[in-house]
Amino acid sequence: MEKLSVTIITLNEEENIRDALESVTWADEIIIVDSGSSDKTIDICKEYTEKIFYNPWPGHITQKNIAIDKAAYLWILSIDADERITPELAKEIKEVLQYPKADAYAMPRHVFYLGRWIYHSGWYPDYKVRLFKKNNARWGGVNPHDTVIVDGKLGHLNGNLVHYSYKNISHHVNTINNFTTISAGEYLKLGKRASLWNITLRPAGTFLKKYILKQGFRDGLPGFIIAVSSAYYVFLKYAKLWELINIIDYQDTKKGIKKR
Repeated sequence: MEKLSVTIITLNEEENIRDALESVTWADEIIIVDSGSSDKTIDICKEYTEKIFYNPWPGHITQKNIAIDKAAYLWILSIDADERITPELAKEIKEVLQYPKADAYAMPRHVFYLGRWIYHSGWYPDYKVRLFKKNNARWGGVNPHDTVIVDGKLGHLNGNLVHYSYKNISHHVNTINNFTTISAGEYLKLGKRASLWNITLRPAGTFLKKYILKQGFRDGLPGFIIAVSSAYYVFLKYAKLWELINIIDYQDTKKGIKKR
């Protein structure tokens, strides 16, 4: 079987990391890249691996690529601290690595949210590329929403990658606030604009997509909450982008810089 490196980035994940590590003890090595945990994260990680590295937080994408670069083996399984490899998925990965027929593999991610498993709302099956050859794939995308960019053949697995995303609604809202701040800053760098359409109609479209087209109504009240929070995410992202643009315009005006 091809040897496998598991990579995980961490920051104050003492509540999650043990279960994540327990789910990958069968791998050949575990790489941890921590950005300065002040809780028991590192102590817990030391029970499972000696390969623990510190790197100041450079953003999700860069940090995950740094973890890949620390790996000794060609095949990488990259997971987050709040994710778990199910026994069924672990068995499938081991079988695939006997005779790999692709350069990377996507797997369905199953989210546990507000006391139940989510089966619709665009959250399942939410295929994520997490198993790949490091010579054929790198993390990319736009922070904080990273994705693996594959140069080669992509295969698919059936076993679930389990995701314990949010402890409660407050945690969800705090994450939305944090992530939309990052997203707005990244959009500003890319030259995107915050039109009235983006701030008003995009959130409404997101709600309809999650709740109706993706059948979020079948997930009960959590499905409705997912649809509303998804719409709020889009609204807040563009509202913050609008705010950033106006701050820059105001500062330029004070400096006497004329806009074209």
